[in-house]
Amino acid sequence: MNYTSGQIVDGIVTGIQPYGAFVFVDPDTSGLIHISELSESYVRDIQLFLNVGDHIKVKILDVDGNHKQLRLSLKALNPPSFRKDRKQQGSASRLPVSKIGFSSLADKLDEWIEKAKKELQND
Repeated sequence: MNYTSGQIVDGIVTGIQPYGAFVFVDPDTSGLIHISELSESYVRDIQLFLNVGDHIKVKILDVDGNHKQLRLSLKALNPPSFRKDRKQQGSASRLPVSKIGFSSLADKLDEWIEKAKKELQND
């Protein structure tokens, strides 16, 4: 068995259980994709992602040479979701208003408030 963590391999789904999918990699090596390694989002039913007989590419997370088994991931091959990207960028939204380009609005705010007050008085 000449596999290493981080390697991408081809496999065939040979079985599905509530906790994950078994994958044939070669005649001497098999692997498991745990349900948590299918998608970033919650997986209720593995068969919405995989079926027995599917030919897939997976990333090796861990190698157990003694048992000739691999711990595999399908989600590690997919780019991060938009939600995850937004979460990482979230700290930018906490910058002071003047740092992210709203200073021109802040400059006009007092003028607009005074104008609105005058309009209300005239009504």
